[in-house]
Amino acid sequence: MPSVAEQLRAGREARNWSIHQVADATMIKTEHIRSLEGGDYRPFSAPVYIRGHVKALARALHIDPNAILGQLDRELAQTEEFSAPPSLTPRRKGALDWVMLQISKMHLQVLAPFVILVALLGGIIWGYTIWRQNQSKDPLKDLGPGIYQGQLQVGGQYVPLPAGATNQTVNP
Repeated sequence: MPSVAEQLRAGREARNWSIHQVADATMIKTEHIRSLEGGDYRPFSAPVYIRGHVKALARALHIDPNAILGQLDRELAQTEEFSAPPSLTPRRKGALDWVMLQISKMHLQVLAPFVILVALLGGIIWGYTIWRQNQSKDPLKDLGPGIYQGQLQVGGQYVPLPAGATNQTVNP
């Protein structure tokens, strides 16, 4: 008996369909169709997805779904990855799982304004922080050394003057 991959490929070719036409008819990704026609089940995470795609393809290509699914079960039993059923013990859930569950329970009309408000508030806080940091900086520090020489620290009596000017004493 031919393999599932051979049956799917033969069914598609008998109808003179391209892989893209089959994908349009079944709403299955072309990569998945190519994998199934090649007998490569690695792109699928569980046998239930393989079975569902093969069943949809069999119906679209007018192949008996029961016969091809029986053949598929025999082929999957021979593979190491899909021979055993998937684990039914729950995996350990973390904080991100809880947050995503809570978000999925919210309605979009409630969630969208909240997200916009948080983003706007974060932008305002970030902008204020940048503004405050720039307030304490010397605005002339990026000028070259020949143009700006900094403030003179001579007891606060002298004011820095441009080069070539005479120094005058300032009385406070």
